[in-house]
Amino acid sequence: MGIILMLVIGGIIGWVAAIATRADTRQDMALNTIIGIVGALVGGFLLTPLLGGGRVTSGAFDVGSLLLAFLGAVILLALVNLFRHAMVP
Repeated sequence: MGIILMLVIGGIIGWVAAIATRADTRQDMALNTIIGIVGALVGGFLLTPLLGGGRVTSGAFDVGSLLLAFLGAVILLALVNLFRHAMVP
């Protein structure tokens, strides 16, 4: 059940982050899910020591964890967009 919950929440977080960065028209739900899950890991490992608060990687489910996952997904999408624009002449 934990994997299913992680996939659903990852998809929602990735979708919201894609809308926030205006990248939602270029990707599908599978990519949104991957962005959301990887963004949660980025938020958990990189932003938690800097900002404190949420415990995304410990399995805690609270508002702080969701915000850190969202911030991680936005950072990840910004990096993907940066590399995507650098590769296209």
